[in-house]
Amino acid sequence: MIFITAKFRILPEYADQWPEIAGPFTQATRSEQGCLWFDWSRSLDDPNEYVLVEAFRNSDAGAAHVQSAHFKQAQQTLPPHLAETPRIVNFTIPQDDWSELGEMAVTR
Repeated sequence: MIFITAKFRILPEYADQWPEIAGPFTQATRSEQGCLWFDWSRSLDDPNEYVLVEAFRNSDAGAAHVQSAHFKQAQQTLPPHLAETPRIVNFTIPQDDWSELGEMAVTR
């Protein structure tokens, strides 16, 4: 799978509204056939930073994502709300879902 984590620094005046601003893009991406997950979290250290964790089934699914109409639309509509260019980590890894964190196994 293609595993991506990106950090988005939002302009302070838009930070509280970011989930709604990115909502149409998020929903459209989650509907893509090759999208495994597309999840936003807000930083505990910086209220203007959101972290996006996303995964796509394979490189074809990743390519379809960046070529989609909603991605092209997001390239126009999201940057005016950003304080800087998002930072990204992108890897192809040989798995298709989350693994368990064995070092913190829950046994009840």
